[in-house]
Amino acid sequence: MGQIVKLSPALVNQIAAGEVIERPASVVKELVENSLDARATRVDITLARGGMELVQVVDDGCGIAPEDLPLALTSHATSKLRRAEDLARIRTLGFRGEALASIASVAQVHLASRPRNQQQGAEVSTAGGEPEEVIRQKVRPWSGPVGTRVEVRHLFYNAPVRRKFLRSVQTELSQATAAVMRLALAYPQVHFTLKHGQRVIYDLPPEEKWLARIEALFGTQVAEQLLWVEASRGPVRIWGYVGTPELNRPNARMQFLFVNHRPVRDRSLGHALNEAYRGLLLTGRYPVCFLHLEMPPEMVDVNVHPTKHEVRFQDGSRVYSQLLGALRDRFLGTDLQARVRLPEPSPPAAPGKSELQFVDWAKAQLCQAKHSSPPAELTESLGPNPFVLTPESSAESGPSGPLSAPDAHKEEEKPLPASSAPSSDRTEKPQLGATEELPRAIQVHNRYLIVEEEQGIVVIDQHALHERVLYEQLKAKVSQGPLATQRLLVPVVLELSPQEATVVGANRALLEHLGFQVQEFGPHSVALHSHPALLSADRVEDSFRALVDRLSQMTPTPGAEAVLDPLLHTLACKAAVKAGDPLTPEEIQSLLRQRHLAQNTHHCPHGRPTALLLTKEELDRQFLRT
Repeated sequence: MGQIVKLSPALVNQIAAGEVIERPASVVKELVENSLDARATRVDITLARGGMELVQVVDDGCGIAPEDLPLALTSHATSKLRRAEDLARIRTLGFRGEALASIASVAQVHLASRPRNQQQGAEVSTAGGEPEEVIRQKVRPWSGPVGTRVEVRHLFYNAPVRRKFLRSVQTELSQATAAVMRLALAYPQVHFTLKHGQRVIYDLPPEEKWLARIEALFGTQVAEQLLWVEASRGPVRIWGYVGTPELNRPNARMQFLFVNHRPVRDRSLGHALNEAYRGLLLTGRYPVCFLHLEMPPEMVDVNVHPTKHEVRFQDGSRVYSQLLGALRDRFLGTDLQARVRLPEPSPPAAPGKSELQFVDWAKAQLCQAKHSSPPAELTESLGPNPFVLTPESSAESGPSGPLSAPDAHKEEEKPLPASSAPSSDRTEKPQLGATEELPRAIQVHNRYLIVEEEQGIVVIDQHALHERVLYEQLKAKVSQGPLATQRLLVPVVLELSPQEATVVGANRALLEHLGFQVQEFGPHSVALHSHPALLSADRVEDSFRALVDRLSQMTPTPGAEAVLDPLLHTLACKAAVKAGDPLTPEEIQSLLRQRHLAQNTHHCPHGRPTALLLTKEELDRQFLRT
């Protein structure tokens, strides 16, 4: 080992820059956060080559005094903290005093600013982490507008290893755009613009309503499928928008969470969000949300990571349960039935020559029905019927064509069949119970039920609906008390990992509620003395291990419902009628009646919709009646 030496301030700043400044998007984030902390009402961002060559941020905030410019470019200098106690009450986005110094150590920086109460401002340029004394000698007057302008050029010009790991221009631009988008969502009252070269990516005027900013960023289709959520418990308030189950994504990138207007990532909040949608979404699909959490600053620690993306709550369980409860209450009071959204029908084209001929011919036919012959001036201009196929053109058409029959346009009124297959061909299945008269319904393809309702036509997946009904019945039975258990004559001994053994010990009461009586059998072994009676003996070990694995991944400690749900899903799925099973009219009526009695029948336990609604308005639109 060599001699211990103290690192130079420039090298210290470069090391710190590795934590704070990862790529151009980090520069954009830090500079825009400074503008927002300065109470700017407009922030203009300009990038070149994805931000690798230029990041420029201009705001109309309160500005920096000329004598403070050199300090702003040195490490651990900030106007946002004074005492150690202030760390417990942080109300600003930035507070460390590291960002500008870190950026200046790995880039060429030009900083110009003018405070609101001064006639003239000042500007300074620096590069490579120069000391404060050197920077102070470079300060010169600047006569620009009120606010601050920061230009960052040639990021990592003096750190070629770091620059080598930057991605393509398009990738870096995408990351920088995402950083602006998150802050624009958090502050809808601020005017944001983002340009890449000469191309305008964002021009977001200030909005009074948050939904308008969301619509400007993500489009009308997303905004129309959002539900308002608001819940207050003590000093904590949750508000914002969550998507309907139809609005989902294959990843969690459309989940935007803000704590006191700070964009954050938090595993506990993400888990609460996904738990609220359990049973409404398919596995591997993620809900969309735009949610604000407001609380006193002393209830949340934002000094967790240099990037300030992560936070730590004083009472994480309380925030978790409040978010979960708010979403579940909202869903219980909302009609989440999926609706069919068809593309807009094309407007009718202007009539061509043949269509005009057909209209004239139809008038002639009408005249012929009312009089002995049509007016001479009409028949002379028509010639033969342009829409009657001749035997040469179609061997299947009759000699007078499809319009010659007097009842060609009259629809026969026949009763719709109640089932698409005779009852004698049916296989045995669980009886659905007695029925009462409900709106007309038919079964098609032995898998879907077509029902007429006041809003329009509903298409129901018989398996998905019956699965939900059975699941709700099983869940109600479980809520009445512990599950019925099956005692084992010979206990099953299982070897567990140290982590699994810890999970079992911490959740023994919950496991017993679910029917698993567990006893320690060595340092990392347990003996199972009973299992839920619903489980077959050959699935006990696999089910128990899957249960322990699920418990190890769930924080905070889950309740019986969350753990038992996968088991109930499986049982309901196996017992429900299948696609392809013909149903009698009585069974159809019974299933439809239970649809109105059970909760959450708009989705099956696995998240698939049980029904699709085609509204009367949508039908009229498709048939061009509106």
